[in-house]
Amino acid sequence: MRGGGASGRSAWAERAWARGRVLASLAVLTAGLLAFHSAVPNGVGRLGSLLEAFLPWLGLAAAVLLAAALVRRSATALVALLLPAAAWAHAFGGLLLPAPPDRGAPRITAVQHNVSDENPDPAGTARTLAGPAPDLIALEELTPAALPVYEATLGPLYPYHAVEGTVGLWSKHPLTDVRRLDVKPAGIGEGWSRALRAGVRTPNGEIAVYVAHLPSVRIRPSGFATGLRDESARLLGAALAAERTERVILLGDLNGTVDDRGLAPLTSRMEPPRRGLAFSWPAAAPLARIDQILTRSATATDVRTLPATGSDHLPIAAHITLGPS
Repeated sequence: MRGGGASGRSAWAERAWARGRVLASLAVLTAGLLAFHSAVPNGVGRLGSLLEAFLPWLGLAAAVLLAAALVRRSATALVALLLPAAAWAHAFGGLLLPAPPDRGAPRITAVQHNVSDENPDPAGTARTLAGPAPDLIALEELTPAALPVYEATLGPLYPYHAVEGTVGLWSKHPLTDVRRLDVKPAGIGEGWSRALRAGVRTPNGEIAVYVAHLPSVRIRPSGFATGLRDESARLLGAALAAERTERVILLGDLNGTVDDRGLAPLTSRMEPPRRGLAFSWPAAAPLARIDQILTRSATATDVRTLPATGSDHLPIAAHITLGPS
């Protein structure tokens, strides 16, 4: 009897390890995509950028595989799933940790929002953005009809503002050297103006603030169309590289996540927030953060979404600790 029981347990264990080899292979593939996404080629259909646009969601794929492994009672798959779990935790786990304590360093708060050129309630949107009392508010998709509403609603709290084309910056602190930036790709016609640069004189020194709205991307039968956005990102990256002010903040709808290699001209020069996922698009069911707050010689200690407005994007906000000027 004992021998039969031991033999039965041994046979069950062998079957448990033998089951789920396909699930285990999928787990290893998921881990590889998380850890080595930059190795996925971009030459055909921009598959690499498409993967990177939704990279955090591979954690959901690992969760589905875990459920299947439990149903299958596959020891092999369960062990293999440690790989994507570790890869996801390494890539994104730190973003879920609490924000570091405030140690008294000077800091400001910035809000970034694509307000949508079809927004039916610009006044309500402006009040939502001013709610957390940020120092800076960057807006994209401003229209001639809505601009006076934003100016009237934000003006009492933000006496300094600048607008270039369809982007604008509202500030509690004086603005200097405001200028339009040319980040227009060659394939876009005249009249397209979606970036500005301004100096901001804070009580703790000068900051260069950039506001930008890069071209949209589309998923088409030929693949992930990012060419115009990538070209615009290279032009904006060149402007950032030439910026002489030490502390820089970039606020904008960049139509890409910080993992997307198409934004490398920006993310190679600027740091993303250290805490928070803050998916901002689409507002109804956020899947990715394509609105960004990036910094140089300053640290965005966290990033979070604000309540929905009349836009198809959610606003995002971040506390920014200022480094030495």
